[in-house]
Amino acid sequence: MAARPVSRMLQRVLRSSVRRCSSGAPVTQHRPGEPSRTAAEELSRRRQFLREHAVPFSAFLTDSFGRQHSYLRISLTEKCNLRCQYCMPEEGVPLTPKADLLTTEEILTLARLFVKEGVDKIRLTGGEPLIRPDVVDIVAQLHQLEGLRTIGITTNGINLARLLPQLQKAGLSAINISLDTLVPAKFEFIVRRKGFHKVMEGIHKAIELGYSPVKVNCVVMRGLNEDELLNFVALTKGLPLDVRFIEYMPFDGNKWNFKKMVSYKEMLDTLQQQWPELEKLPEEESSTAKAFKIPGFRGQVSFITSMSEHFCGTCNRLRITADGNLKVCLFGSSEVSLRDHLRAGASEEELLRIIGAAVGRKKQQHAGMFSIAQMKNRPMILIELPLMLQDSPPAIPSISSQDPFHVQGIRHRVSFSNRMSTWWKGCWVSRTPPLGQRWSNSPQRHCSSHLDSDANPKCLSAVSGAPATPSGPLPTSDQLTHVDTEGQAAMVDVGGKPDTERVAVASAVVLLGPVAFKLVQENQLKKGDALVVAQLAGVQAAKLTSQLIPLCHHVALSHVQVRLELDGARHAVGIRASCRAWGPTGVEMEALTAAAVAALTLYDMCKAVSRDIVLGEIKLLSKTGGQRGDFHRT
Repeated sequence: MAARPVSRMLQRVLRSSVRRCSSGAPVTQHRPGEPSRTAAEELSRRRQFLREHAVPFSAFLTDSFGRQHSYLRISLTEKCNLRCQYCMPEEGVPLTPKADLLTTEEILTLARLFVKEGVDKIRLTGGEPLIRPDVVDIVAQLHQLEGLRTIGITTNGINLARLLPQLQKAGLSAINISLDTLVPAKFEFIVRRKGFHKVMEGIHKAIELGYSPVKVNCVVMRGLNEDELLNFVALTKGLPLDVRFIEYMPFDGNKWNFKKMVSYKEMLDTLQQQWPELEKLPEEESSTAKAFKIPGFRGQVSFITSMSEHFCGTCNRLRITADGNLKVCLFGSSEVSLRDHLRAGASEEELLRIIGAAVGRKKQQHAGMFSIAQMKNRPMILIELPLMLQDSPPAIPSISSQDPFHVQGIRHRVSFSNRMSTWWKGCWVSRTPPLGQRWSNSPQRHCSSHLDSDANPKCLSAVSGAPATPSGPLPTSDQLTHVDTEGQAAMVDVGGKPDTERVAVASAVVLLGPVAFKLVQENQLKKGDALVVAQLAGVQAAKLTSQLIPLCHHVALSHVQVRLELDGARHAVGIRASCRAWGPTGVEMEALTAAAVAALTLYDMCKAVSRDIVLGEIKLLSKTGGQRGDFHRT
């Protein structure tokens, strides 16, 4: 308490001989007869004065364990311009009404109060902070606060390249960019939006403008991106990056599973196998990261070990949510509304008492990974969003990178999906299929790659074993159309055929057996979510049919849907794939390929459990459009 009058007296002493220029930088008033000082000399003089007249840290921001909270994270918005598969609970996130969010003036009022009490670092978060229209002005006004040394921002990078020059001029001094994959196709699948190359452009723009290091946050999840660790580390060879691998954390709505968390020790072991010379760097005071460097590399790598090795003992962070609640612990459920007290007319002293009481209640450490997973807490997007996993992460097979940073020489695990990805670059259909909907209360798991407005919203019915019969006329040819007059294979010329809407539906069945079926049903396979991986593989395969089946024409698909449903009676998975296009040739091969590859992928996901898996009933269910009429299997 005694620190506050001394602190104010110190500010008066400093201000007595200081005026402020238009940029907000303090400048000493020159007196006649005195030699003028340069800006650097003036800054050095002020720092020396502060060192010699240091005052005790604010009691309001010191907890009962002696931790001094000098770092404040402020969420500017709950909104985001991406729609990540894992960023929100399955049922969505109800956004706070605009009237209940902090206004710009309220944000700055609280920031001034915290800085006056000793906060010297503020990080702006979201949602996505760079979609807030006045973010540059907020940074500029924060930059004017005396005693604030660092203004940082955590962003998904989509708008970074465009806004960073303005932000730098306003006073932004640190950047964290969230990026969980270096594979463009995987990025687009995860976030349901294009933008991978905008993020890359933002990272390069930050380097170009002199930010060093540029921090890249990567949440590591088993079955999604743990195979990209070496690629991320290789970026630091020629670029001043700090690649920060973050352990997957549990939050409200994310079906956190210990098996999906890749621990710090496991990640470190992977890196040391590739680079035995990896060196540990000294840990900075109150740092959340364990930092390492490979000799000769420009950048470094770090690990945020919130789960396996917490850093609660040196925590110096406080958080203000977009709706004005103070959180003293990221994993704690207790909050206090500063917004309500501010709008009720609370004085500065009253606000400080409220803040001090909340800080004083902060626990010595969080409850541990397994207890946290059972606790009620906000979804991460309503606290701040470093692209942390908030839903069961889709377990995507290992996909080789497009090498956006020209990284070479890193060994990839080769798989069928690896090779497919090299063909798949940039070829998402115009209607990117979102992750399958799943109902946790249903006795059956179901996965659908897309639901049209006119599609049946119900789950796919169990695949029938009834014999198929064609319905309606289907004129056929008495000759093979892919063989020329000399008996050589040839592609059919479709140049003279009219363009019509072509739709085809195909199906397949995978008989898993009881053991594998139960693991798929409960989503407990070590490789990850088999239904989601099979769904993704089917969508990929449909778009790549002309590269897999030699004499198929390339078709610009306008729609691909792959749906999977468990059939408990048969211990099987029924697969239904549908494709649509407008053109001179049909899409039945695309539908059949999607169904077949989805079935093969299920086999691959489950083969470690059982080799007694049967793939069958791959068939065309219907086909419409074209000169030979429609086909419907009853």
